[in-house]
Amino acid sequence: MTLLGLGRSQARSSAARLASQKPLSLAANLKHASAPAMSRYSSSSTNSGGIGNGPMYEGQSAMPHLPVPALEQTLKKYLRSTVPHQTKESLAKTEQAVQSALSGDDAKLVQTLQQRLEHRATNEGRESWLSEWWNDAAYMAYRDPVVPYVSYFYSHKDDKTRRTGPKRAAGLLKAFLAFRRLLETEQLAPEKGKAGPLCMRSYKWMFNANRIPEMPSDTAVKYDWKANNHLVVLRNGHFYEFDLVHDGQELSEAEIESQLQTILADSASSKPAAQPVGALSSNNRDKWTESRKALAALPGNQQALERIDSSVIVVCLDETAPHSIESTAWGLWCGDGKNRFYDKQQIIAFANGKSGFMGEHSMMDGTPTLRLNDFALQALEAGKIDLGSSKRTDLPAPKQITFNTDKNVEAKIAESIGDFESLMGRHDLAVLDFQGYGKGAIKKFKCSPDAWVQMVIQLAYFKMYGKPCPTYESAQTRKFKWGRTETIRSASVESKAFCEAMESHSATDAERFEKFQAAVKQHLGYASAAADGQGVDRHLFGLKKLLKEGEKVPAIYEDAAYAASSTWKLSTSQISSEVFSCWGFGEVTPEGFGCAYAIKENSLTFTLTSLKLGASDLKHYINEAAVELRDLHLRLQQNDAPKSKA
Repeated sequence: MTLLGLGRSQARSSAARLASQKPLSLAANLKHASAPAMSRYSSSSTNSGGIGNGPMYEGQSAMPHLPVPALEQTLKKYLRSTVPHQTKESLAKTEQAVQSALSGDDAKLVQTLQQRLEHRATNEGRESWLSEWWNDAAYMAYRDPVVPYVSYFYSHKDDKTRRTGPKRAAGLLKAFLAFRRLLETEQLAPEKGKAGPLCMRSYKWMFNANRIPEMPSDTAVKYDWKANNHLVVLRNGHFYEFDLVHDGQELSEAEIESQLQTILADSASSKPAAQPVGALSSNNRDKWTESRKALAALPGNQQALERIDSSVIVVCLDETAPHSIESTAWGLWCGDGKNRFYDKQQIIAFANGKSGFMGEHSMMDGTPTLRLNDFALQALEAGKIDLGSSKRTDLPAPKQITFNTDKNVEAKIAESIGDFESLMGRHDLAVLDFQGYGKGAIKKFKCSPDAWVQMVIQLAYFKMYGKPCPTYESAQTRKFKWGRTETIRSASVESKAFCEAMESHSATDAERFEKFQAAVKQHLGYASAAADGQGVDRHLFGLKKLLKEGEKVPAIYEDAAYAASSTWKLSTSQISSEVFSCWGFGEVTPEGFGCAYAIKENSLTFTLTSLKLGASDLKHYINEAAVELRDLHLRLQQNDAPKSKA
């Protein structure tokens, strides 16, 4: 299942401009109200909804629609992308299937499908031919658990001034609230890429929003931010809430920390909850749908759920105090399955002050939450967040959110805990914090850092398995209205030749370099096309969606290569921030790895996950490949350097 949409950021971080700004405050014009005004999204909703008029949406109305690629272009590009993974016999079958679609038995129907898709894109009043289908197929109708299949995490670098969970969470919340204020008032500067503004419409789902489990397809709800300034906190599986605004004034960092400390001091929270309701959100979406219905049917529980759904965000105060980069990553990736509510965006703070963020992926890809977290961490470090100075003693104490349970619900909680522990117990995770070099050195070698790292990953997998595999890299298409992502098929004819040369004892460095350059050129070309909406995967997906009942499925979809070439044994994505220790996500096929990477100025970070296929082994080979690629370039530089006279 292709569901990783964590696109490569093409926008500069807003935090980079903080040095010239005054401290940010959210207190102005915030009024507390109890009415949970709400809007709802479902995958069947029209995607032509209105947008605001603030600076955040500058350029949105003039933004182009996602194009429909030319049919011949897609089919030929698709065929070539399958070559590295095929035998002569299987390739011949794929060539026949593609030829059938171009000019053979399937050509008439495939042309009709193309015409239907073009009509959908231009004549039916929608702003994207893809977004409704994609949100449904990849997210809302996808029924496997959110963790590990649809979530992702960021691990924050330590803050030496905030060494406890409550203190760290309080500081992060002040920065998040500053960002929320800019976002909700539409004053947030729009992201821009080389081609102009990027679509900002997904940002609205960052705060006061929640994914709701339903069958056959989930929905999402967004609550009025002015009417809902309460925070939900989890500790030991217990839920609490308190308002972040009191008497019209936002709580200071010290006041938020005090409220969190009050929760820790509550004897009810000091022991694990007998019935950790949050565990229900860890299960298969159909099971969670039934569990939520059963839970909501009991007295008082619907109101309790709405308090969680409508909260600004969820803060999880974990009892553990991880030290290593990998143990921290594991805690952020999944935790124990009980002290979480996986349908919302979550700040996670550990007892020793380490922290991170868990993202629920359905309505937003990675770049908006990267910007949020990068902004918060850099602004705090730079002293650009107004932390407040008030230390009021009349704040209402946090209230515990309680749930009634019966034997049915309790059985479902026990089942969810068992399913989660079984699923995550079959996983492994490894983090490579490679300190050998980073973006700075790669640029001195006159290479695209992203293409370089993709070739490192290709070489590492080749070393481990002796062959390439279908590889997904996420490219964002937010230059288009409602744009989300397209696939960069990173494994190519050229990357395979490069890997073979690197592993060959007889190849010269000049030959290896030549093949590396060809592989990089191919990768950059495909990446650029994907960002322009000219990839393969979304187009083929759209054509197939328009088959009508009784129409014969074209041979290209029945050919074994179609499924095999999109079984992403390497699912990769770049999210880069100097203030993250690492970040990660789960694999998207039982046969493969999740490979999240960050390209920093002087280092590279890789987080590898799998169903115990050997994440630590792949980590070893990535380290080896990264060193070998650098050493190849250094040798060539040395050979090209003018020889000094004796």
